[in-house]
Amino acid sequence: MIEDLDSEVSDAVQWYWETRSGQGEAQRESEDSTRGRRAEVLGGQQMDSFAGLIEDIVVEAGVPRDAVKHDYYATLPGYYRHEKEWDTAVVHEGELLAVVEYKSQASSFGNNLNNRAEEAIGNNTDIIEAYEEGVFAPSPQPWIGYLMLMADNEKSRNVPSVRETNFEVDDEFRGATYVDRMEVLCLRMVRKRLVNESAFLLSDEEQGLDGEFWEPNEELRFKRFAQSLASHVSGHIDYEQDTLGE
Repeated sequence: MIEDLDSEVSDAVQWYWETRSGQGEAQRESEDSTRGRRAEVLGGQQMDSFAGLIEDIVVEAGVPRDAVKHDYYATLPGYYRHEKEWDTAVVHEGELLAVVEYKSQASSFGNNLNNRAEEAIGNNTDIIEAYEEGVFAPSPQPWIGYLMLMADNEKSRNVPSVRETNFEVDDEFRGATYVDRMEVLCLRMVRKRLVNESAFLLSDEEQGLDGEFWEPNEELRFKRFAQSLASHVSGHIDYEQDTLGE
């Protein structure tokens, strides 16, 4: 596992806010910017520094770097649809080991939160079904990860109304802020095994530009997310090496 993981996540958070605020170009030119070097390889989009960090974690766990695919090169077949372009896919020796999605939400919480939920539930259900139907055979069951970086501000802490025109909503959503709703989504996807792990990070623009972030739920910490992913892929690599040695 990469040493000082919190510092690495801090760099990724800082890159996100710098890129969002238009400061990313300066960081690409910074000689000592880990976040800039990682994100530049992938094109420098807002969440690319997280993708670069995940790539480094997987490589540190023993996976060849060319086995870590991103965006177009991470396109995989589905079960309910012909294909889906994942943010990151680990494909080693013709076997799918892991997929990861990176999402962020910094505005338009009322309009976009339901879309995020529908997207995540649909994507994860599709790839699980594809695996169960042998689409990726002879792959082991792939590790599925979902990472959300959400702005912690007055709007995301607003308590929106709920519409109960036919039935009452789940009590968890009664009086819940947008932050609470996203936390519920991430946690329930883990507990219902739609994902192996989910990381839920909060940050605001002012402190985020200095790399500050916080994690409201122990079960959704990035370190737990990263350790689970590293353990999964390293276990498969070790198994392959043992098999070849027999």
